[in-house]
Amino acid sequence: MNRIILSLLAALALLFNACTNAQSQSKTALNATEFEAKIKDTPAAIILDVRTPGEYQGGHIQNAKNFDWNGNDFDAQVQSLDKKAPLFVYCLSGGRSASAAKHLRESGFTTVYELSGGVMKWNASNLPLTTDAPKNDVPASTGMTKEEFEAKIVSDKLVLVDFYADWCAPCKRMAPSIEEISKEMADKVVVIRINADEHPDLCKALNIDALPTIQIYKNKAITFTNQGFMEKAELLQQLK
Repeated sequence: MNRIILSLLAALALLFNACTNAQSQSKTALNATEFEAKIKDTPAAIILDVRTPGEYQGGHIQNAKNFDWNGNDFDAQVQSLDKKAPLFVYCLSGGRSASAAKHLRESGFTTVYELSGGVMKWNASNLPLTTDAPKNDVPASTGMTKEEFEAKIVSDKLVLVDFYADWCAPCKRMAPSIEEISKEMADKVVVIRINADEHPDLCKALNIDALPTIQIYKNKAITFTNQGFMEKAELLQQLK
């Protein structure tokens, strides 16, 4: 009887530890305000921007290091970091940082936090980015203005706007359908594709905080919007 009780207690202990670990793991994915607060509460925090150097230069979180997840030197760069120090990892919308965070944990880093939704959610929360540029420098271009965008959607046709990024897998899957619609419905639909990496200020102004995002305009008014992958048939249904 005692052995049975001890076995049950051991099983319960293992279950409790598993649940505790799962809860702990889930807390490592933080929203923008949580991510900022956690950085402020962590004096030894190391912040990793895993986007490209070009994205980083366009605006990044204060004190972030830039280790490009898709670059050739990522593993060599992270070898210089203390594996016991808390890491705060982010990218544009969360895809690359999730992959990087998983890899870092598997490589022995004990505490890795991710910014859910990336810089797009950070911008949507009106949190600051820096370029580390001297005050007398002319700011780098951050792409199309909202006024320029509004001029582009003036048309007597429907206007389909595709917000995408080159690294975004669902965006790549949708690209052929968008191109086909552009050609097949040229007499009825104007297609505008906007690279979110190249137009961060516009995305912030239009509250674009996930990729891909599709918007359809008629007479300058939005008639449809969608975040995430869409089949061509679904797009065509919205363009009728």
